[in-house]
Amino acid sequence: MKFLYAVLWLMIAAGMSGQSYTTYFTGDTTDVNPAPQFGILLAGGATDNDNAMTWFLERANGGDVLIIRASGANGYNDYLFSDLGVAVNSVETILFNDASASNDEYVLQQIANAEAIFIAGGDQAVYVDYWKDSPVEDLLNTHVNVKHAVIGGTSAGMAILGGHYFEAQNGTVFSNVALANPYNQYMSIGHQDFLMLPFLHDVITDTHYDDPDRRGRHLAFMARIYADGYPQSLGIACNEYVATVIDENGVAYAYGEWPDYEEYVYFIRHGCEADLIPENCIEGEPLTWERNQHATYVYRLNATTSGANLFSLNDWMTGNGGNWQEWWVVDGDEYFNEVSFGPTCPLQTVIDIEEHVASNPHVFPTVCAEFLNVRILADQIGSNWSLMNTQGIVVKSGTIGSTHSRIDVSDLACGIYLFQMNNSSFKILVQGEK
Repeated sequence: MKFLYAVLWLMIAAGMSGQSYTTYFTGDTTDVNPAPQFGILLAGGATDNDNAMTWFLERANGGDVLIIRASGANGYNDYLFSDLGVAVNSVETILFNDASASNDEYVLQQIANAEAIFIAGGDQAVYVDYWKDSPVEDLLNTHVNVKHAVIGGTSAGMAILGGHYFEAQNGTVFSNVALANPYNQYMSIGHQDFLMLPFLHDVITDTHYDDPDRRGRHLAFMARIYADGYPQSLGIACNEYVATVIDENGVAYAYGEWPDYEEYVYFIRHGCEADLIPENCIEGEPLTWERNQHATYVYRLNATTSGANLFSLNDWMTGNGGNWQEWWVVDGDEYFNEVSFGPTCPLQTVIDIEEHVASNPHVFPTVCAEFLNVRILADQIGSNWSLMNTQGIVVKSGTIGSTHSRIDVSDLACGIYLFQMNNSSFKILVQGEK
């Protein structure tokens, strides 16, 4: 009888969806509320890695798993519900047929109820169009930062999980095109205004790294981020059949079939030169980002079946089971060199963001989550500001007293807030232990 009820419920839900979404449901329709475990899974875009997906499912703690996508069908349902041998309450795939599904009550309820969310491959431009600045964006951020649950994505799904992200609004871009002109029409990049995942705020990801070779375009993405005024630019990339998982301690592990195949995860960070800005990154000219051949250090982590090899996203210097390389670009040409040791300098201490747009303030959440550091222009001194929670309630307010102001948020709960000043609004993440 329970099975019959589940089938009837699925038919009704699918019928009510109309044209905006399609749902495929497997398992028990009764919502359960086990405590999930935080984690992030980033997959390279080809066949899913069973061991990495098992890690992902285990973090749902027997709860409900949700797949969201904008193309395809229910290919993940049986795979995640039964094939991997991890017991979960249900697996549901919601296929977004158009942007209006991002405001549908049922869709939003299922996202809110999920203990694990996985974003399938497809077209990240569609994901950005459908989900950015919508209730879906807010719920995905809440899922990770408030509920502390696991999230993952493959291909386009991985592409949108970084704080910086390649939007692909005008189609894809190849390495030779990106390096020849880092401001070409295809280089549409979003900056820290969509998904806000711990450890990935300054990261831009890339996938399918070995087919085709995307190292050049990834360097162009990172160079653009620096050239556009952001103080930190980091990269994570996976080969096609590889996945990396990030645990609650900020440690990344790599799953693949190395050494039988050349399967790697790449962690890209700046070198130790005093000036990190690319020497030449302007519209219409080839990229040069050399910095004495030390523009970037790259830890190439061997991806194994055990997933034992690791890299720390706390310092971006500590790894085991990989090797260091240096990558740089001169006049649009890429250069790679293996080195016997990694960087000796830490990442920049980033406590605020420079004015990327001269007329607007920019806010950056500090690592310790006790203060927000706000940098503004002199003529904005005296402006009123407010901080609202996700329910729209003002939890703090005040007046900006100087061009560099420090706002104490140590009394706030971890989560996402909206900072408002004048006519500008910025979503910020308060994270860490209190």
